[in-house]
Amino acid sequence: MNEQTNLSEHMTLAELTKTKTGIENVPSEAQVENLKRVCRWLERLRKRWNDKYGDGDDPIIINSGFRSAEVNKAVGGVPTSNHLTGCAVDIRCIGMEQALRYAAILLDISDMSREDFDELLIEQKRSVIWIHFAVRPSGNRRRCNINFLPKSFGS
Repeated sequence: MNEQTNLSEHMTLAELTKTKTGIENVPSEAQVENLKRVCRWLERLRKRWNDKYGDGDDPIIINSGFRSAEVNKAVGGVPTSNHLTGCAVDIRCIGMEQALRYAAILLDISDMSREDFDELLIEQKRSVIWIHFAVRPSGNRRRCNINFLPKSFGS
């Protein structure tokens, strides 16, 4: 499997494994299957966003997807992060309004499909806002929260 492998119609393995750390970040087959599960949600989010708010072909931009243990440690991720198993993505948002709309769409998808997610968190560090979204194969907790990280975080 190479970086240009499609995990879904609009998402590639490269998008879901990119890192600025310079550390190798290669998922196992099981982790790739988890990424594909997350991508199914991302495709539905993309379609609903574009149907309702977008310009017809707006992409969903991923800041972070799968992280190896080394990458996770380098970026300050928690040791139990869903990123380690390929079950989580951080979705870039252009402002709080988009983050709230993305969150509402993901909640609607969950309700209509009767599929649960593990985490739906709106996070902010300085002026950067993203959604942390996770879906596990089982044991999903449907945990929702808004987290504003202190200005000194990561400085």
